[in-house]
Amino acid sequence: MDCIFCKIIAGIIPSKKLYEDDLAYAFADIDPKAPVHLLIVPKKHIPSLAEIDTADIALLGNLHAVAKKLAAEQNLSGGYRTVVNTGADGGQTVHHLHVHLLGGRPMHWPPG
Repeated sequence: MDCIFCKIIAGIIPSKKLYEDDLAYAFADIDPKAPVHLLIVPKKHIPSLAEIDTADIALLGNLHAVAKKLAAEQNLSGGYRTVVNTGADGGQTVHHLHVHLLGGRPMHWPPG
């Protein structure tokens, strides 16, 4: 197991856990790009969004439901952004599917 997110989920690497259920684990990003920057990852190792299949549909819905729950807990009532980077050109640096939850400041468009 050389995936950093798998090691975080397993408790091998410490994290600031904010949420956990049977499908997902959420924690604070160690290099935040906004006042609130959380990562929501599936417990199942999926390298990227490009590699999901129909069996992962419920898991994907759960990741977004967790994002909504955490946004409410973080008082992001003015809005927030969720981001899934996919592949090298999409900015993905950790090859384990994850949703970034960013908030606490106005977001700008285009993002990158």
